[in-house]
Amino acid sequence: MAHNLDASPVESAKRFLCRAAVSCVAVLSPTIAVGEPVQLKLSYIGSEQAQAYQAGIKPFVEAVNAEGKGLVNIVVYADGALGKSVPDQPAMLQKEIADIAWVIPGQTPYRFPDNELFEFPGLVQDFREGTLAYTHLVAADRLRGYQPFFVIGTYVTSPAFIHSSKPVPSIAALRGQKVRVNNATEAAALERLGMIPTVMPVSQVAAAIERGTVDSAVIALTGLHDYGIGRFATYHYYLVVGVAPVALLMNRKKFESLPDAAKDLIRKYSGEWTAARWIEALSAIDQRNTAALGSDPRHVLVIPSPADRDVAERSFRTLIEDWAATGTRNRDLLERLEAELSTIRSGAR
Repeated sequence: MAHNLDASPVESAKRFLCRAAVSCVAVLSPTIAVGEPVQLKLSYIGSEQAQAYQAGIKPFVEAVNAEGKGLVNIVVYADGALGKSVPDQPAMLQKEIADIAWVIPGQTPYRFPDNELFEFPGLVQDFREGTLAYTHLVAADRLRGYQPFFVIGTYVTSPAFIHSSKPVPSIAALRGQKVRVNNATEAAALERLGMIPTVMPVSQVAAAIERGTVDSAVIALTGLHDYGIGRFATYHYYLVVGVAPVALLMNRKKFESLPDAAKDLIRKYSGEWTAARWIEALSAIDQRNTAALGSDPRHVLVIPSPADRDVAERSFRTLIEDWAATGTRNRDLLERLEAELSTIRSGAR
């Protein structure tokens, strides 16, 4: 090796340090480039076999994990492995027990005070228009409570109706029955029709009906299947009480801490993308569930008479108008939702 005899000791030291620095970068850079993917914990209270999971969570997880190999990896903790309480899921995100969680906003109305708008019976006709309208209003930052979270998906369930352990040929037969409901809005609606409602997590409904704690439950067909409620509630009165909003939310601080490429990937498979997958999957699921219910001789499905429908619709509309009359914000939200629904029904979206 040739040496520069004219170089000063200081210059020689500088050259040595430069060569050493270059060597270190060469050794370390492969480790930095490869790295470990960011692990994100997703909390889900139900089974991965549940229809809600198949429609609302699985498509997102599979898409992100497939495209994000080496960058980000979502690990699902199902069956309440991180926490079994439905109302606690938003708090688990804020406490960083989970990074992503399946949330039922109606179980914590104090966190999501505007969500009752989607819960009123008589406004949203089906899960497609409800999901699209919900997604648009959240994206426009019109609903309170979502600001601490990055919103991955916002959906509404299939129309929820009444499933009972007792024969229910009419609204009159339901008066005095103890009925489980999804939220306070449904409770107010059914109380006006003479029922005794109680808000209860869906995971507790089958046991409550079996014990006689409640006689009936307002729930969508997916819930009837996913939580075993159909074993105990075999009489079904198709009075649509509303839809239940559900959401897949992420801790916003965690989202913002991700590498830009990971954030872009999660954005890509959120919002409109998840809404479309939910609508497609739930359409197929509902067709199967409806066919199964109609072909099972153990179950009795009753369609309300025109007179009963008129009674219910008048009562529901009065409830909506009373809510809108309590303040300018409520009236504005109602008009915004009705405008969204009108646009969707016209085929413009």
